[in-house]
Amino acid sequence: MMNTKEPIIEFRDVTFYYPISETPALQNINLKIYEGEYVAILGLNGAGKTTLQLCLNGVIPNMIMGELTGDVFIKGLNTRDYPTRELAKIVGMVFDNPEFQLTQTSVAEEVALGLENLGTSPHDMEEIIGEVLQTVGLSGLKDRSPFELSGGQQQRLAIASALAMHPEIFVMDEPTSNVDPVGKEEIIAVAAKLNQEKHMTVILAEHEVEVVAQYADHVIVIDKGKIILDGTPQQVFNQIDVLAKCGLRTPQVTEFFNQINQSKKLGIKELPIKIDEAESLMLNQFEKK
Repeated sequence: MMNTKEPIIEFRDVTFYYPISETPALQNINLKIYEGEYVAILGLNGAGKTTLQLCLNGVIPNMIMGELTGDVFIKGLNTRDYPTRELAKIVGMVFDNPEFQLTQTSVAEEVALGLENLGTSPHDMEEIIGEVLQTVGLSGLKDRSPFELSGGQQQRLAIASALAMHPEIFVMDEPTSNVDPVGKEEIIAVAAKLNQEKHMTVILAEHEVEVVAQYADHVIVIDKGKIILDGTPQQVFNQIDVLAKCGLRTPQVTEFFNQINQSKKLGIKELPIKIDEAESLMLNQFEKK
């Protein structure tokens, strides 16, 4: 069914070259993302994921030099025409290493930094700090030094600092790459909460395909600067051969059922991508027999 709404993000024929590079970091990107979607971007290191995300808040082309053709629209605003500080009110971004973003002496001061730049009153600032720290599960740590926090807590603090600006679009560039398994679970849970409870558009670059299969409703695969696949998790993860050519794997449950499907010739047309789907499929197979 065709989506009749206006996209909150749209790329139109976007190609981008970094200075001196003869190979485009992005090539002929056409993409639409709609309000409230949980979007996962998959690709190997160097595929173009970060470059694509930097186009979302105007860092490209306003702060990073290079040759950009085509246009990127955020809520109908052409990123060429608006400074990054204006687009930051719509798009919040968190990078893979939170330590690079943390500069203040306490958790509360870290969250307050962006609010001070906006001229937020002390009363409103205190209220916002309390709200975002509660959202990310750091309520009792507002006086703690950011550098005394665990990796997962630091990443959640970086998320809180971005959330304080009340963005409508939240972008995370491989946020779990430098944290332990517990920290990964914390960060992914926060992202899911923002999407499900606050209806925020979430865009996540991530390597953990099981996480993507569990939470995302829109998956984009990028390889060598080009969008190779763009669809639902079911549509994308059932393209096993295409993913393999990009150096990517499918969820383990999908891989398992694909092998069984081929060896036993079960005729399964749509492979499961989550455990609950696999359970339903197995029950159906047993009932047939």
